[in-house]
Amino acid sequence: MNPRLVLAGSVTGAVIVALDGTVLTIAQPTLQEDLGASLGQVQWTSTGYLVAVASLLVFAGRLGDRYGHRRLFGVGMLGFGATSAGIGLAPGVDWVIGLRVVQGVFGALLQPATLGMLRSAYPPDRLRGPIALRTAAIGVSAAVGPLVGGVLVAGSGWRAVFFLNVVPALVLGALALAVREPERVGRVPLDLPGAVLLAVTLGFLVDALASTRWAGLAVAAVTGAAFVRHERRAASPLIPRAVPGAPLGVLLAASAALSGTLFVGTFVLQHTLGLDPFQSALRCLPLAVLMVAAAALCPVLLRRAGTRRTTATAMTVLAAGILVLSQASGTLALGTGFALLGAGFGTVMVAATHAVVRQSPLEAAGVAGGLQQTTMNVGPTLGVAVVTPLMGQAAALTVLALVALTGAVLATRFHVVTAGQGQPGDRPAVPARR
Repeated sequence: MNPRLVLAGSVTGAVIVALDGTVLTIAQPTLQEDLGASLGQVQWTSTGYLVAVASLLVFAGRLGDRYGHRRLFGVGMLGFGATSAGIGLAPGVDWVIGLRVVQGVFGALLQPATLGMLRSAYPPDRLRGPIALRTAAIGVSAAVGPLVGGVLVAGSGWRAVFFLNVVPALVLGALALAVREPERVGRVPLDLPGAVLLAVTLGFLVDALASTRWAGLAVAAVTGAAFVRHERRAASPLIPRAVPGAPLGVLLAASAALSGTLFVGTFVLQHTLGLDPFQSALRCLPLAVLMVAAAALCPVLLRRAGTRRTTATAMTVLAAGILVLSQASGTLALGTGFALLGAGFGTVMVAATHAVVRQSPLEAAGVAGGLQQTTMNVGPTLGVAVVTPLMGQAAALTVLALVALTGAVLATRFHVVTAGQGQPGDRPAVPARR
């Protein structure tokens, strides 16, 4: 399939999912009032989706490895668009919650495919640019999502938020399934027992972190231990041993640190400093701008400094931004902190995702994409859960800075393999001049 069309589909699919989450946050208060819902029910419009998508991402990636990423992407987009339309027409909050769970299932199908398709369409030494473009697009959607959501809710109500992505999702899904070009697939085992154990583990973990029902952590610990034991003994484990773990750990630390910082920062800006939501958004603007710029520049850094050094430095910059924000109150200090936060996170997203996708074997591209997406779903929930019990801006952000520095240490453990072997070295091979 044409790599440019694959890139366009991958970017558009990722943006649709990112916009869905950001605009929903703005719409929830109006949804609660219109449907007469309780606060707990409104929270489940997000938690239900998150539990479903996080628990199924890795298995969905494995399905893509077996049956084709484009096919899974098409089915996922069609289902995502159809459930969006259903939510927009829902007569009550229970319908919204149920359909959000179903939407999470379809979201799990399409998200790993957006990276799996890139891995299949581009050779390893050309993945930096597509991944950077995809990351930058997600950054832009995260920045404009609250604005788009505010405009839609103010003008047409909360239902317009869900109708926003119906047409592009249905069109993109139909086009993906209409393509008749052969697609690389493999007869990889699905490892259903491993998939069930992992789904239960992640589902209870995310629910416990999001809703503070800590009893779920005990279930997650037991099933997680059973999953690890099963994977070690399985002849064809759900997660191939060739998939690198260190980059996934870095992504988990980065997303936890960023989301936890934004959670604390929102309360500091609006409650401590007394700013309204619009003024708060202006203070945070450097984060979005630097995130997009850093994602665009990251391929150059990867070529010149290598994956390991680029990622470790970016995680350190992320930690520095958090520490600046821990003491900031003036406009300049806040802008500097958010700028460092965006520069570090944008670079890490590209560099660590590039390491995960490129180092993973082609037949496990879907699993690699599913794991990357899982960390980006679990990380934010973990970051908020870590800082919630802490009192005070400085203490909470200091802990998050330590989380980011832990990611910097993990980055030094990235494998260094020569580019000639089709794997990412710390520095790519430079062809000799003729």
